[in-house]
Amino acid sequence: MNRRGFTLIELLIVVVIIGILAAIAIPKFSSTKGKAYVATMKADLRNLVSAQESYYYDNSVYYNGAIPNPAIPFSPSVGVSITILSGDAVGWSGTSSYAGIANTCAVFIGGAAPPATAVVEGSPACN
Repeated sequence: MNRRGFTLIELLIVVVIIGILAAIAIPKFSSTKGKAYVATMKADLRNLVSAQESYYYDNSVYYNGAIPNPAIPFSPSVGVSITILSGDAVGWSGTSSYAGIANTCAVFIGGAAPPATAVVEGSPACN
């Protein structure tokens, strides 16, 4: 007899190999996604630094309020929450977080008290 097709054992081996490859790839994908969220939070803080400097040159004081706000030309990325911890004539500090992940990023400028993760002025740092 002339039979065509695959045996059950051959199909089972292929399914097992695909399962092993998926088990390896899924954790790598999750790690990459988390790194992308952190990069988004850092980029938003860098953009906020520029917006704060623009606000300072117009008003001689750093913005201290809710984000987003028409008073400051900055809007965070989708899913990112920005909190300005302090802002006055000598400096400001703020943090960013992303919905669903535990990491937070922070930045400070001037005489503001640095948040826990920020150590270098003007450079966003994350935990």
